[in-house]
Parts: sequence; structure tokens; C-alpha cells
Amino acid sequence: MFRTPRIALLAAALLTAGLAQAQSAGTLIGRIGATSIQPNTKSGDLTAPSFPGTQAAIGNDTQPTAGLTWMWTDHISFDLPLAAGFTHELTGDGAIAGVGKIGEVKALPITLLAQYRFMDPSSRWRPYVGIGPTYARFYKAKGTATLTGLTGGSPANPTTLEMDSKFTFTAQVGLSVALTDQLGLDVAVMTTPLKTRATLSTGQTLDATVNPTSYSVGLTMRF
Repeated sequence: MFRTPRIALLAAALLTAGLAQAQSAGTLIGRIGATSIQPNTKSGDLTAPSFPGTQAAIGNDTQPTAGLTWMWTDHISFDLPLAAGFTHELTGDGAIAGVGKIGEVKALPITLLAQYRFMDPSSRWRPYVGIGPTYARFYKAKGTATLTGLTGGSPANPTTLEMDSKFTFTAQVGLSVALTDQLGLDVAVMTTPLKTRATLSTGQTLDATVNPTSYSVGLTMRF
């Protein structure tokens, strides 16, 4: 008559033993999910000749992402987020708010995070913090007909633009949840202090503080 409780206890013990290995030293964890990058833009003014207060805002973008995490110890890990890139719209702000889209730029944040994971490897819930270097690469920036019109260009001589890539760092807080002995759920919030400069083909420049906040969610698998 004690068989059923004993089987239940044995199953629970086996499950706990499996979870204990999910994030222990030497474990490699893969991740696939999505990330939303949301800039907190504070724009400077476009240099002369331009309307006083001519500024720009940078829009959000969400893309599929992946990642790899290696557990160096039971508590210290290294994480490499992986993405194909994000596309951010540039819209008029300040004195030209309401003109709509004036350009777009692709961005690829290349980051390596050192993380500290709280709780024991056997814990189902493991909050963590992370920090590491980031190279914010901006590429394939292009302007619209609206930007050309605002800067005195023409269809035959449209205004083009470039944005400076920068080295910075990223700070992170997250939570890893074990679903089975191999599968899990990972959620994280990251912040990156970032300033960049847009340079137009007219010679004008615009400095902006971007400081994006990123939100990630992913399904993880232990290898």
C-alpha cells in the first residue's frame, strides 16, 4: 500500500537530480527566442545649415535571436547573444516632429556577457546578473526623400547618411527557469549606454544619446 507514494518520491528525486545538472560547471546551454531593442533617444540638433531644433528619434525593433551560455562554474557563466541584426527607423523630432520617416539604419550589437547566477544548480529558478563589452555596429544607413527635401538635396542628388559604430558595455538582469532536465525558459533585460553620430552627405552632423533597453525571452536547451 506504500508503493504509489514511494514511486512518486522516486520520480521527484530523479527529476531533482536531473535539474541539478542543468546549470552546473561545464554545461553548454543553447537558446532561441526573440529580442526587442528599444532606444531611449535624446537627440542633439542637426548642425547648420538647418532649422533650429532639427532633431531625430530612433524607433524600436524586435527580431528572432539566439544565444550560447557556458557554465564556467556552478555560479559563473559566459553568454554570447546571437542575432542577424535589427532595423531602426529614424523619424523627425523637435522642430521637424511630424514629418515622418527620414531614414533607417541597421544595427548589430555584438556582446559577450559574464554572468553570476544565484541559487544552487539544482534550483528551478535562477536569477542572474551580467555585464560585458558591446560593439554596437551600425550599417546600411539610408535617408528618405523627406530627409533630402529638408537638407536641400534633390532626386538627382539625394542626401545620404552614415552612423558611427561604437564600443561600449551592456549590463543585464535575468531569470532562468528549468522546465525539464534539458529544457528551460530564459528572460532578460539589458541596458547599454550608447552615444553615436549621424553624418550626412551634406557635411551636417547630428549627435544622439541612444541608451537602448533590450528585452529578451528564449527557450533554452542543455547540451
